[in-house]
Amino acid sequence: MSFISKIKTGNERYPALTGIRAMGAMIVFFDHFPFSPNSHIRINVLAFFFVLSGFLIVRLYYNKIEQPGKNMRIYFINRFARIYPVYFLLLTVAVLLRHDFRLWLLIKNYTLTHAFVNNENDFIIPPSWSLTVEECFYFLAPFIIFFIKRFNFLTAFIFASVLLGLALLIARPDILLFRNAAFVFSTTFFGHFAEFYAGVYLALIMIKKEQKGIIEIKGLRWTLTGAAGVAALIIAMGYVYAYPPPDTTKIIIINNFLIPVPIAILYYGLMCENSMASRILSAKWPGILGRSSYTFYLLHTIIIYSLAMPYLLPYFGSYYVVCSVLTCVVTWFISIAIFVFYEEPLNLFIRKKFITKENTKPSLPM
Repeated sequence: MSFISKIKTGNERYPALTGIRAMGAMIVFFDHFPFSPNSHIRINVLAFFFVLSGFLIVRLYYNKIEQPGKNMRIYFINRFARIYPVYFLLLTVAVLLRHDFRLWLLIKNYTLTHAFVNNENDFIIPPSWSLTVEECFYFLAPFIIFFIKRFNFLTAFIFASVLLGLALLIARPDILLFRNAAFVFSTTFFGHFAEFYAGVYLALIMIKKEQKGIIEIKGLRWTLTGAAGVAALIIAMGYVYAYPPPDTTKIIIINNFLIPVPIAILYYGLMCENSMASRILSAKWPGILGRSSYTFYLLHTIIIYSLAMPYLLPYFGSYYVVCSVLTCVVTWFISIAIFVFYEEPLNLFIRKKFITKENTKPSLPM
């Protein structure tokens, strides 16, 4: 396990956010492979990732992108190098395990356009629908930054609101694209845009703080307020699910529009306040797991459904929780190995090949 020591941690500007990625990936895993059958976690974990993406992209590129079309080469190379090589590798593994070689299915998955269509059978890697959501944000981020710089945040928010309205107009049962409003709000960027925008607004706040040179805040009020807000909305979500069938409108309001606010407040506290939570998330092992969390996120369902459930679970019998935990540990171990020997080297190779040397080492977790 000496290869784990090759992962450098602690050099991120906000290491607690890297730890958040590890915690979020863990919750997603145990939602798909819970400690007991049919006991799923009712937490919108992806909101944590989407808020984080909104923050990181704007924080990293706000002062580098003047307007759409200019200085975009480095931006898109960075995004490609970070996202696609691992996705290509694990998607190919999943295709070979699934033995489904339909051309249109492969085209949709390899081009990350599969989540524009309301058909879960199109997701060869089930969690990969969120990558389509992320890629839409990456494409639109330069326009969002331009609107903020040229006008203000509200104008950028209206821009995304208009896109949501257009997506809802397109969404009809008689066409293949989007299909219905529920799909737009559950599986597309347009329905999830407020989560990204909470991170965008947080990035603007942090950029101003960094320019003033004052980051640290005394006390714990932001961390506690954010945590309390998140906890309250999780409880509210549990209440909605307690009375089946759950009210879809309430779920959308809580998941897509309410919970991003306390998540952003929590992140602000973790970055600016010296709390125990911030120190734990900034520690070495959360950092290691956070750096390899993207691979873990894509890999975990492949291992759960192709290895653990059909082959390992029968041997454990009633010890369901033991199989779940063991599978999680094995998945992390493989994910870290892939990060060390494939993801990070290829990421740096692509950047060094197409970008000048000084752009190959980001200061934020990406």
